[in-house]
Amino acid sequence: MSRGSPPEHTSDGHYVVIDGRRWRATDPDLPADAAARLRTHLMAARRAVGAALRAHDEEGEREARRRVHTAKVALGERGAPWWDQTDAERRARWLDGLATLDGEL
Repeated sequence: MSRGSPPEHTSDGHYVVIDGRRWRATDPDLPADAAARLRTHLMAARRAVGAALRAHDEEGEREARRRVHTAKVALGERGAPWWDQTDAERRARWLDGLATLDGEL
């Protein structure tokens, strides 16, 4: 995969393959605007993890990692596999994640 090109997907679409390693793919039915907001939260949380590590702030690191996890679950990349969830469960997953993360701003 070159930078800027989409990652390779497994034949079932459930995973992306990056540098030979398989990672769960983002839920493809996630609305584009919700996915973009969740990725913004995810990247901010990842930056917060780095800042907490540099500051040796264990509590800040735990909080930032919790936010990373919340965003990843909402995107469908962690937790119950999105392909095993009903449409209602999938919608509730990303709506709950956005409500949690938006409420923390």
